[in-house]
Amino acid sequence: MDRPTWDEYYMGIARAVSSRSNCIRRNVGAVIVVQNAIIAAGYNGTPMGVRNCYDGGCPRCASDAAPGEGYDTCICVHAEQNAIVLAARHGNSTNEGKLYTTLRPCFGCAKEAIQAGIREIVFAEPYEYDEELEDVYRRLHAESGISLRQHTGR
Repeated sequence: MDRPTWDEYYMGIARAVSSRSNCIRRNVGAVIVVQNAIIAAGYNGTPMGVRNCYDGGCPRCASDAAPGEGYDTCICVHAEQNAIVLAARHGNSTNEGKLYTTLRPCFGCAKEAIQAGIREIVFAEPYEYDEELEDVYRRLHAESGISLRQHTGR
């Protein structure tokens, strides 16, 4: 019997969650797992009650801003943020949890995961910063004790 590993299983669910994204630039999904139970999931897009990206809700997404630029005008909530906030909204503790995400979290999401008590982040696609920022990013993870690793399986 060919059963997926836990990482493959949860990453597959994160990929499925990403299909709900309403961002017109990139679809990202995230799942938070505590003791092998999914406690929250999130995808990127505009906040609840705000017009969706594909309906012109986000000025950055509707612009021709280059990747990595124009984030001051982006109103979208990242998938990791959504998962953390939705866990809190529904009274689910994220402490000692794992965050599975289809894209390596940005600085903000990494800091929020640390504050939420997440102990491990597993991501599918890399997102690299320039050398100086990458050094700070890696130091943040090392000092916080949070594990960060790329999942390369299916």
